[in-house]
Amino acid sequence: MDWLSRQNLLIGEENTKKLKEASVAVLGLGGVGGAVCEGLCRCGVGKLILVDSDVISDTNRNRQLIACIDSVGQKKTDAWKRRLSSINPDCEIVTKDVFLSEETADRLWEENPQYIADCIDTVTSKLWIAQEAARKKIPLLMALGTGNRLDPTAFCVGDIEETAKYGGCGLARVMRRELKKRNLFHQPVVYSRELPAKGVVSDSGRYAPGSISFCPPVAGYILAGALVKKIIWDCWK
Repeated sequence: MDWLSRQNLLIGEENTKKLKEASVAVLGLGGVGGAVCEGLCRCGVGKLILVDSDVISDTNRNRQLIACIDSVGQKKTDAWKRRLSSINPDCEIVTKDVFLSEETADRLWEENPQYIADCIDTVTSKLWIAQEAARKKIPLLMALGTGNRLDPTAFCVGDIEETAKYGGCGLARVMRRELKKRNLFHQPVVYSRELPAKGVVSDSGRYAPGSISFCPPVAGYILAGALVKKIIWDCWK
């Protein structure tokens, strides 16, 4: 039996074929990005481009699917390639062990991604990739903050402007302002309607965002689901 037979009952073989022919870049393989990879791979997406320069740390074990005692210290790209290949050996997994920026952009564009999942948390990189994706007309879905949240049911897909109604997310506020400056409007995002809790003051005197096991992966699966809908039905919701 086809390993995707249960999926075919839901979306049909033609739509499963569209997923097999799709190429998606996942930028950032943390709690959100890892769940995106897993969700897309298990849907039969044909090519995944994994971009991250980080290694798995012990503090990742509370929320990142790939993180366990045995994987601490491994490159995230390598660990995810092994896991995804064991799920779907027919999926082409391309890894880019780089911090994505304007200087390293060629490493991404040489793979010709058809869709992009932005799961990074650096504002400058998020803004740059949004500009480049718009210029190249590549559909981009952007993840906003998942830290300091406890309600996984509050995550949803919407327009960046919708986030203004819920306040409290500093990343959303900055992205709304800076995207407007660059004449980028109606950016689709995954965001939380929950007001974030206040972080704990770290030794450096800054508020360190907290995170729990279920919120980042839920946001990632929501993002994966929206990308699947975009691929097969050309809509985000």
